Amino acid sequence: MQVQAHLVFELLAYTLGYQYYAWLRRRSTDPIGDEQRMFIFIGAAFGAFWGSHLLGVVERPLERPPSFFLYFLANKTIVGGLLGGLAGVEITKKFLGVTASSGDLMTFPLMLGLAIGRVGCHLQGLSDGTFGLPTALPWGVDFGDGMPRHPVNLYEILFLGALALLIFILEKRRPLANGSRFKIFMIGYLLWRFGLEYLKPAFFWPVGLSSIQIACLAGLWYYRREFWKR
Repeated sequence: MQVQAHLVFELLAYTLGYQYYAWLRRRSTDPIGDEQRMFIFIGAAFGAFWGSHLLGVVERPLERPPSFFLYFLANKTIVGGLLGGLAGVEITKKFLGVTASSGDLMTFPLMLGLAIGRVGCHLQGLSDGTFGLPTALPWGVDFGDGMPRHPVNLYEILFLGALALLIFILEKRRPLANGSRFKIFMIGYLLWRFGLEYLKPAFFWPVGLSSIQIACLAGLWYYRREFWKR
């Protein structure tokens, strides 16, 4: 039943996220044409697939699975998906000669999809691998092992809601520059995930950072100019 719940919420995240994107696009003036959008989506999906699964494997370097192929497909992470998707989009746009931002229109749909998907992660429990460290806080959740843990997936849902509200307020105060909405989302999410790793049973390399944190720092370095501006 837990596996079915996870699958249902993952499919729901894709479906509602895309429907929300389509609704936003109908209500806005998109400088990117339909054919170019299609190629950008393909580039994003290709990059997100490889980035998500590769970082998912590197996240747990000590595990020795009997089948690397199945292990590769079973492990994925949002940070890798976002950074891989970003790389896929930028390469595709370079090839197409597109200079307009393609991420602004996807920002709120992405955040909605991530929040819905995290509900499935929470319902999956320990087998999902996204649970938090043990805690004595009153809102700790027992996922079946008798140990109250940080509900890190619920933390992320609250964070995504707060970040969406922040972007909404900033845009109400004054129009943001082209591409700024997506950049604020990426910078905020990467900072969030960097800190959240300390509440999860992650593998930390000798430098004191996990694979997710190293990837977050790489993404923040990419956005370093925008980061200091904000």
